[in-house]
Amino acid sequence: MSQHDPSGGVQVSQTASGTQLTSLSGQPMPIRYLPPGSQLRPLAQELNEIIQKENPHLYEMFSALGRRLYFPKGILAQSAEAKEKAHRCDATIGIARQEGHAMGLDSVMQYFSGLQADEVLPYAPALGLPELRKKWRDGLLRKNPSLQGKSFSTPIVTSGVTHALSLAADLFVEAGDVVLVPDKFWENYELLFSIRYQAQLVLYPFFNSAGGFCLEGLRQALASQAHKPKTILIFNFPNNPTGYSITQREAAEIEALLAETAAAGRNLLVLTDDAYFGLFYQEDVYRESLFARLAGLHPRLVAIKVDGPTKEEFVWGFRIGMLTFSAWAAQSPPTLYGALEKKVAGAIRSAISNCSHPAQTILAKALADPATDAQRHAKQQILQARAHRVAQILRNPKFASYWEPYPFNSGYFMCLRLKGLDAESYRQHLLLQHGIGVIADGTADIRFAFSGLDEDQIEGVFETMAQAAQELLDKKAS
Repeated sequence: MSQHDPSGGVQVSQTASGTQLTSLSGQPMPIRYLPPGSQLRPLAQELNEIIQKENPHLYEMFSALGRRLYFPKGILAQSAEAKEKAHRCDATIGIARQEGHAMGLDSVMQYFSGLQADEVLPYAPALGLPELRKKWRDGLLRKNPSLQGKSFSTPIVTSGVTHALSLAADLFVEAGDVVLVPDKFWENYELLFSIRYQAQLVLYPFFNSAGGFCLEGLRQALASQAHKPKTILIFNFPNNPTGYSITQREAAEIEALLAETAAAGRNLLVLTDDAYFGLFYQEDVYRESLFARLAGLHPRLVAIKVDGPTKEEFVWGFRIGMLTFSAWAAQSPPTLYGALEKKVAGAIRSAISNCSHPAQTILAKALADPATDAQRHAKQQILQARAHRVAQILRNPKFASYWEPYPFNSGYFMCLRLKGLDAESYRQHLLLQHGIGVIADGTADIRFAFSGLDEDQIEGVFETMAQAAQELLDKKAS
């Protein structure tokens, strides 16, 4: 049985051995199948062997996708080589050039005053602009003195914090894995790790009875998963939603607990989500990333740092994140990190190819500007003043019958635990009757982003929030 495909001039025949294609002239047309996606490609196997040799514990923690990932020697790799060595002509990459430079429209370039077309229009490298990656690494050492002398990779540019987290999940998370997070966590963790990657989120109390980080809750959560071949943990300080950052003592206690757990033979993958890093408002706050304590802590502990330059540098819509690894290596940390980079590059290439070139160029130039540090500090001082004003207002006993504030000392947010009110009902009432928007987090908590209010607005907003709470309580009592 055969049929003619008029659109392609191909004869399709069903034979005992399957489908056969022939041209109209009767000549067989060969078709071929690539290896199935589940089959390791040679380049992936090569990377796996490097990683196994340098750190077998890290290799054990890979997901099936993580083991399959590699960066192909295709268009991007060949174009990168040509960019370096093709001194006469580069005919590799799919962009348009004119007189040796990226071809652009004046109507577009007019909005990039001071920048050349080559700085914004071509594709960026898969791992990000080298100058931005270097500047961010230098910044990590400056902001985290404990990293001096420790082994960690050059940060990889990502399309925001969520993308950085998802790349880490590509490498290390799959269905059935356990992810330990405190019960005060950014809702996107559930969508990302649980829904997308089908891991099991296990929650432990964020706060203890004294209003600090609940180390005992973390200890019990770790003990409950002792039978698992690996355990994934996420730490997010300053915390979203509560705005709490750990103290020096709490940081040391977490480090000691994780070192003890790894020494007992547990493989630990620790993600530090440092999206709001640097926004610390009290003296006793630990002012480095937990990543700085965990880097090189134990061969069985792999630390992954996720940064949000978009928040640290106040450029949210730039959608730039950073992903940094620290892992023990038997012989050569650069070799290990190089293999990890190629796997991440493959994950980026297969999803978005690369991140925004204009955003990277502008951010790299801003980080090189001597005025940036002072400007950033001025903005941080404004946020700190708002946080202190919120704390001062909430100390007024007249609010005690409506809510109890959770401890906060950093970041953009703080949370209220409502008394006798449903969080979603309260949020709706506050929005529809008083024009105030807040986030309902669970059944009883409200997240309040003081970062978005000028200081002189804050007291009036809390007065109205108390009024709205009383209205609902009165309605409930009637």
